[in-house]
Amino acid sequence: MLSLDYIRTNKEKVIEAAKNKNRKIDIDTILKLDDQRRELIQKIQILREERNKTSHGKPDEKTIARGKKIKEELKKLEEQLATCNSQLETLLSFVPNVPLPEVPVGKDETGNVETKKWGKIPKFDFELKSHLDLGLSLDLFDLERGSKVSGFRGYFLKNQAAQLQFAILFYVFQKLVKKGYTPIIAPSIVKGFTLFGSGHLPWGGKEVYKLNDEDSYLSATAEIPVTAYYSNEILNEKDLPRKFVAFSPCFRSEAGAYGKDTKGLYRVHEFWKIEQVIISKNNVEEAKQLHEELQKNCEEILQDFNLPYRVLLMCTGDMGEPQIKKYDTETWMPSRQAYGETMSNSIMGDFQTRRLKIKYRKKDGSTEYCFSLNNTALASPRILIAILENYQQKDGSVKVPEVLQQLVGFKEIIPKK
Repeated sequence: MLSLDYIRTNKEKVIEAAKNKNRKIDIDTILKLDDQRRELIQKIQILREERNKTSHGKPDEKTIARGKKIKEELKKLEEQLATCNSQLETLLSFVPNVPLPEVPVGKDETGNVETKKWGKIPKFDFELKSHLDLGLSLDLFDLERGSKVSGFRGYFLKNQAAQLQFAILFYVFQKLVKKGYTPIIAPSIVKGFTLFGSGHLPWGGKEVYKLNDEDSYLSATAEIPVTAYYSNEILNEKDLPRKFVAFSPCFRSEAGAYGKDTKGLYRVHEFWKIEQVIISKNNVEEAKQLHEELQKNCEEILQDFNLPYRVLLMCTGDMGEPQIKKYDTETWMPSRQAYGETMSNSIMGDFQTRRLKIKYRKKDGSTEYCFSLNNTALASPRILIAILENYQQKDGSVKVPEVLQQLVGFKEIIPKK
């Protein structure tokens, strides 16, 4: 969430940013409501000061009558202030963050800029199989029975695929722990304020699973609970940045993806994820350095698995509302003859921390809102698509990336006789 002072000072920049992110906002009404709010606060303050002055000494009839009048006026003004604040908060919640100057302006994914490619795209001298064909022929997953017991996009991972999923998650988790990231297993059931804080609400409401319990939701990513970990707290500057590597099951309704990737494991309702989350000082240059660190981490993981990938600098129209800068990392998926998104790396500035009220105390005793950043380290089973398809062999088998062989206890997955 942007501060009102920032919006007043940078009105045209905020309007332009919303336009570039394909969002409609009403800045004039926001500023008008803020003027009303300030006026009401001033009137309430004057009346309270008058009430305090008249409360001293023995009251006479005139003082008592005035006291009653002040009470009535205060009640009326406080109700008006509550209504004004509510309207203002609602409008402010729809104002997106302002991207950094280096972010390309574009309406949709066509405006994204490729910044890097790594790895050699494999060439096959045999008929290529999709991960779906490989999974069925090698008895690695069961989508039919998955749909039977779980519904549309449901799946079972079986045999070596189940082992492989645990191995890749554990490998990545341990890799980041060794880099100094605090390991954490995050809850998947969260309260609504965490979704608002992360920026998933109000914009992504259709993607969120609401539970029957009051104020209870299924989290779409560990970013949501972990970013809210320090909500309503003041941290010490010397303790920043706080770096987490978080594991959690994730749940998304994929309401906005009707008809897309309906077969296979690319787009599913539930998956497992290792997420990187950082809470840092309110400093853009430091945030950029941490952003590059997060990016280096996820690229190292793909390089460890020897999977070809590319990095995109996301344009304004494809980066999401809370971000000020974002990279997407896409891994080569042979059956698609294209790269598919596997990691998403974002600087959020103080957008999330203002919503979650996360501050830090500086050396001079003053407080300031923190910055937050996050990046996928690994999401599975989507990454299994890239591993199965890139490592497939002519005889129908699939080799296992070398760094995972000791963890799973086998070097290849071979067709069952």
